[in-house]
Amino acid sequence: MQFVVRHIARSTKHLCGGLLSLLILACLSVHGMGQEPQPQPSQDTPATVPGQFITLSAPLTDGQLSHVNQVLSRLKTEGDQQSKRPVLILQLSTGSSRMGQVRDLIDVLLSPEFSGVQTVAWLPQSVLGNHAAIALACHDIVMAADASMGDLSRGGRLPPADQEFFLGLADARRNTRLSRGIIESLLDTGVVLHRVKTGGPDGERIRFLTAAELRMLQQQQIEVLQADVMRDAGGATSYRADQAFSQGMLVTQLAQKRAEVAEQFRLPLESMREKPTGPANRARLIQIHGTIVTATRDFALREIRNARAAGVQTLIVEIDSPGGEKDIAEEITTALVEIDPAEMQTVAWIPKMALSGGGLIAMGCSTILMHPDAQVGDIGVIGLIEPGGAFERAPEKIVSPFLDFAATIARRRNRPPGLLQAMIDRNLEVYKATNVENGTVTWMTELEIQQAPDQWVQGPMVPETRPGVLLTLSGVRAAELGLSESPCEDMSNVRLRLGIAAEVALKPVGRTWVDGLVSSLNSRFGGFLLITLALLALYIEVQTWTGMFAIPSALCFTLFFWSRFAGGTAGMLELILFLSGLVLLGIEAYVIPGFGVFGVSGLVLFLGSLVMASQTFSGISASNAFDAALQGLFPIVSALVAVIVLATILNQFLPHIPWINGLILSPPGYAEHGDGPLLDPAVTVAADRDLLLSAGDQGVSMTTLRPSGKASFGDQYLDVVSDGPYIDSGCAVEVVRLQGRKVVVRRSAAEEPA
Repeated sequence: MQFVVRHIARSTKHLCGGLLSLLILACLSVHGMGQEPQPQPSQDTPATVPGQFITLSAPLTDGQLSHVNQVLSRLKTEGDQQSKRPVLILQLSTGSSRMGQVRDLIDVLLSPEFSGVQTVAWLPQSVLGNHAAIALACHDIVMAADASMGDLSRGGRLPPADQEFFLGLADARRNTRLSRGIIESLLDTGVVLHRVKTGGPDGERIRFLTAAELRMLQQQQIEVLQADVMRDAGGATSYRADQAFSQGMLVTQLAQKRAEVAEQFRLPLESMREKPTGPANRARLIQIHGTIVTATRDFALREIRNARAAGVQTLIVEIDSPGGEKDIAEEITTALVEIDPAEMQTVAWIPKMALSGGGLIAMGCSTILMHPDAQVGDIGVIGLIEPGGAFERAPEKIVSPFLDFAATIARRRNRPPGLLQAMIDRNLEVYKATNVENGTVTWMTELEIQQAPDQWVQGPMVPETRPGVLLTLSGVRAAELGLSESPCEDMSNVRLRLGIAAEVALKPVGRTWVDGLVSSLNSRFGGFLLITLALLALYIEVQTWTGMFAIPSALCFTLFFWSRFAGGTAGMLELILFLSGLVLLGIEAYVIPGFGVFGVSGLVLFLGSLVMASQTFSGISASNAFDAALQGLFPIVSALVAVIVLATILNQFLPHIPWINGLILSPPGYAEHGDGPLLDPAVTVAADRDLLLSAGDQGVSMTTLRPSGKASFGDQYLDVVSDGPYIDSGCAVEVVRLQGRKVVVRRSAAEEPA
């Protein structure tokens, strides 16, 4: 009886509690009337799963096969630890490989050891030939809508063993949209493929059968509801993705971009950043330390070019910098982000700090590794308002484009744009965002969430993005927010993480005094100084013809082109144009008299080579190329003006310099008066005196005419030009013609050899 009373009391208590709960819910419902219900993620929505993208180029190599094997092993371990089925995405490229390599890769994919890993073939472009067979061995095929796949035999006929191997892929029963009939149609143009709808106890079913398979099905008394010809005999041996997907064959999903594939299979962002290819990995380490200045840019861009030219697979950029000039950091970041991870993986290693411009450069790398206590962020743009004044935040017209640039960099490197923008804008808040459909988590600004309110649920704010503070993160926190990989303690951990073998030397390459010299010579002032000194020395050499001043002139031009070679703005083309210009100018001066085609062409090539060597014109628009040409022309024009001024001054002082005046060639008629040579008035023609000459007048060459020089005609001592070959000193000459004050002569007929 006591148990019954106790039971009734407990039931009454539960009933009252239930009524009270209903009353509270009713009140809340009334209070919430008229408000838009906020979408909530489903409780049973699956979270992200382990995954990795791998790009397979053509032809396949043993290194790629080893890399796929290693990644499958790693994913299997991660999947077992997290009790989730991992996903391997194989991005296939067009082209063909040796059949043995293709079969070896397919054997790895079909290995029972990796049966717990879901394999997905992604074809952003058309893939024809035996590479398409790799897609047939995967669980799923994802393609761009306009891409095609197939033509396994490339229009020929494969050996029976290879054909049977391909047909066996359908027997593996991995892809439910694949059948032997489909594979036969990909091998042979004579095969007719039917799309057959059958009925039965288990309901309707779609099958893709050859004509022979359809007849066999009918003989088995299986109900055929509909049979359509998918491809008749003689048709193409490949299928377009959107058509195959709509018909329910081969293709399981359509996707144009890598991010769409990752979202479809619930993969984290870091899965899109590819890892290096194992122990054969060729690696190089460069250091960006200290303040980021012009010399830093020249060094970094040169080393990036050298690494790409050398076929380096992993470029590690060790960053320890408090920042520097914004434009220079942008240039280095752009150079890094333009590198395709399939060509070379770029890794930012931050042992201490990468702040301001250093942080931006780190975000341009495909992978970021940090010491747990290292710092990254604080990329705010500041400027010196007036000389001697304090630094203040840059104006909005500078900050706004920089925010757009940062967002673009983040998207291209598959990182949350809002976090990178919060490092630039101290008033930008970033929130945790959960995808309603698949439960993926990322970090977005409130504006980004509001642009897709039905897709994302706004969570708590990232504490480090509170107003008034530029986002700065430690290595541990950056990994939690998906900006970097798991922290590394030292370089040995970095090597282990990247799969760089111990025997691979990683000697750090940093800036030296040579980089400082190259940077100085590459500056506008450096170019102006080199060109001025080179032309001035060349002018003095023409006046003296001793060879002593030709050496410093050649040295200055050599330094000019060497610094441009090292800086990456010049190449062999510019050097060839420069030398060609000198040759043409020499022909005009010493072979062909006057100033004509050779002289103009030589001058254009000479100046053009200097302009081209001063700037790089690749990858820029026409308007930017014009601006760059003007920037390259400015120091050259300035140097020419400076040389003209200095030459005018030197004309007055050279004859009075004790050591130089002995080097100046003095023509006959010179006499020493005072402290310098003066022309004897008896043999001098005044500048304003008319020439008392006519064609046929006879004279004597006083200097060698090469082709210009001096000749005397009675009491007149004149500048003349040979009309033909060189004329030695002391030879009889006659006037051919007069062109203004220009006297053209030739060897006198009496002097001509018989």
